[in-house]
Amino acid sequence: MRDAQAMGAATHPLWRDLLTLCKWRVVMVMLVCALVGMLLAIPGAISPAALNAMVCGLIGIALAAAGAAAINHVVDRKLDARMHRTSRRPLASGRLSTPLALAWALSLSTSGVALLALTVNPLTAWLTLLSLVGYALIYTVFLKRATPQNIVIGGVAGAAPPLLGWTSVTGTVGAEPLLLMLIIFAWTPPHFWALAIYKRDEYAEAGVPMLPVTHGLAFARLQVWLYGWLTVAATLLPFTIGMSGWLYLVSVCVLNLRFMQWNLRVWRGHDEQAPLQAFWFSIRYLLGVFLALLLDHYLSIALSPA
Repeated sequence: MRDAQAMGAATHPLWRDLLTLCKWRVVMVMLVCALVGMLLAIPGAISPAALNAMVCGLIGIALAAAGAAAINHVVDRKLDARMHRTSRRPLASGRLSTPLALAWALSLSTSGVALLALTVNPLTAWLTLLSLVGYALIYTVFLKRATPQNIVIGGVAGAAPPLLGWTSVTGTVGAEPLLLMLIIFAWTPPHFWALAIYKRDEYAEAGVPMLPVTHGLAFARLQVWLYGWLTVAATLLPFTIGMSGWLYLVSVCVLNLRFMQWNLRVWRGHDEQAPLQAFWFSIRYLLGVFLALLLDHYLSIALSPA
């Protein structure tokens, strides 16, 4: 066992394992959503002060999100070791010690929140701290093991990036960033339950009460389909309230059509690979929705009278 761990440490440099704890791919998606929130909050050209807030805000949000992800690794290390999908993670495989990982997680989290408080504004720092606690502690420690609605309830923390981006440059909370947050909140269940359907046996073996485990595959597939329509409704609201224009509406309708095609394949249950493919497409879908919002925003600026 020690030889295997030593071999694993040799083939996985320390910096790479520490980076893995940060779930950097997930953090990158979060930063894109935060950046869109920042840019949508600026009605025209980006001033030097706004640019400084954007840069410091993105760094602070990235550090805090990476710290929350690392805490997730620490809390879930025994659970990860029982699941094939996560058994090769640094802590689950024994390549990293728990004290080192916890120190890394806390240093990232505290530095991120402190940076936001000192260089951006207190509101963003407090909201980031609440999101960190919501994901790293409330969701990971309690909800994930307590209820099949863990994704729905815990999705509030994961939906925060565009709100954090907005407050970074404005220092205020409005209807628009809350609507952006609602889009991610509605999108999270069909996104993650699709993966849970595909990995149902692993979650069942590990004793995690994910929806497909507690209520069966048919019910979980139906929820993916229904929450998919809720996501569609949420993505139409920016146009409805005048936050975006026709470019966004046309773009999001095309994206929603493809999104619901995948969710329909999941609901029907004829294709065993459909849930995994729907999971991966949903990431591109969310990025596409936010890109459409951004393009529409700058088109409206370009067409507006000087």
